[in-house]
Amino acid sequence: MSNVSIVDLSIKFRIYHDSTPSFKDYFTGIFKRKSTSAYSDFLAVNNVSFNLNAGDRVGIVGHNGAGKSTLLKALCRIYEPSDGTIKVSGRIAPLLEIGAGFHPEFSGRENIYLNGSILGYSKAQLAEIEPEVIAFAELEEFIDTPVKYYSTGMYMRLAFSLATAVHPEVLILDEIFAGGDAAFMEKAKARMHSMIDKADIMIMVSHDHNLVKTLCNRVIWMDHGKMVADGSPDEVIEMYLKGAPQHG
Repeated sequence: MSNVSIVDLSIKFRIYHDSTPSFKDYFTGIFKRKSTSAYSDFLAVNNVSFNLNAGDRVGIVGHNGAGKSTLLKALCRIYEPSDGTIKVSGRIAPLLEIGAGFHPEFSGRENIYLNGSILGYSKAQLAEIEPEVIAFAELEEFIDTPVKYYSTGMYMRLAFSLATAVHPEVLILDEIFAGGDAAFMEKAKARMHSMIDKADIMIMVSHDHNLVKTLCNRVIWMDHGKMVADGSPDEVIEMYLKGAPQHG
């Protein structure tokens, strides 16, 4: 059975305040002590702990900059913890920045293999799913054209089709219904519902609170990197919308 365990997780980013010094600045700086630090540390995720088990469908809500997407990227091993631990049992499918691994000079078919390897598929798996990926994306005519010539819609269809081709145990979603032509979006939503049904665990970030209530059985509210609440969707979303005070 799949499981996700996050214990005392913190993710720290360093923010630099000065531009890169010039050659002259470098040497004058040897003789002149700077009165202010050139950087400060920012805790994007601050001491967060929770467990997810098979059957959990978790929505993460919070204002922009609350640490929601950073938390998802840590689960997908894009960011390493500064402190704390993340343990995941089960195959993860991250639908975060769809198509981020595509190479513009490569054809759609070549990008299936390139991006698929980034997503963790073997060459044999990719050969098996390739026809279905192309058919779902409706790109049979253009699959051997470099993707730099694709429209945004074509690019998104191929990326989505590849990212959702294999059913994972742990499905991680970040605002994925943000664009695309209406007909494909309906098809994409139907596929997403199917993936969510089949996944052991689903974790999603969305500003669409009705979607969160529909798909999730649990909601985590994050604010300034901290976890404010963890409970039923109706209860936590109501607290969030009312702007309940942050605890601890």
